[in-house]
Amino acid sequence: MSRSVGVVVPAYRPDVDRLARYVRDLDERLDPTALRIELDDPAPGDPESLADLPATVHVADRRRGKGAAITEGFDALDTDVLAFADADGSTPADSVAAVIDPVASGEFDLAAGSRRHPDATVQSHQKTLRRFLGDAFAWLARQLLDPNLYDYQCGAKAVSANFWSRLRRHLTESGFAWDIELLAIAGALGGRIAEVPVVWEDQPESTVDPVSDTLSMFTGLLTARHRAKAVRGDRLHELLAARIDRPLLIERGGQ
Repeated sequence: MSRSVGVVVPAYRPDVDRLARYVRDLDERLDPTALRIELDDPAPGDPESLADLPATVHVADRRRGKGAAITEGFDALDTDVLAFADADGSTPADSVAAVIDPVASGEFDLAAGSRRHPDATVQSHQKTLRRFLGDAFAWLARQLLDPNLYDYQCGAKAVSANFWSRLRRHLTESGFAWDIELLAIAGALGGRIAEVPVVWEDQPESTVDPVSDTLSMFTGLLTARHRAKAVRGDRLHELLAARIDRPLLIERGGQ
């Protein structure tokens, strides 16, 4: 029996024309059961410009953060497989399909796209500073987290709905570090994780700040390691979680 697929595209002040082209590509290539744009704090006229797309457009009047937007989008879907792709279109539709396949087949619980995998095809690279910081982050993540991946932050991932129901009860990160926490918790829960090489093209208009957001992600990495240890039942980290951790995303209504 084939599994139904739902796709979420989180978008904050996107290039509307590029987003529209990307959503149409995703719809044509994936033919998903549901396609949902989570649009944060849009510029005037943006929701109307996206209204004719083959997707549900959910508008938030504030910037929720990437993690909160995806979480809310996933919770709104009623499909067997949940996937997301970043709105800048850095990961083309064919590669998003490749990320979904290991989960749709039932072989894996979660699949992560990877632009740093040896078999990935990088059509244009990030600027030197962003690339250096990204490589350093990926190296450190491999030292601190159970999932041993080349890339933790690529903007395309898929998860089975059943595994998502377990993961979502442990997530606290609302911003860009959500990917890290997702993978750390997946490892702590014993999830079967696939890393899928993708075709990838850097989009220089990305809303990720190469310095401030990278520093936030380094902090998020340490938090994700702590959260994973707490989920595994480490007594010290369980006590710390009870005292210092932020409320869960589901307790904040995805905010």
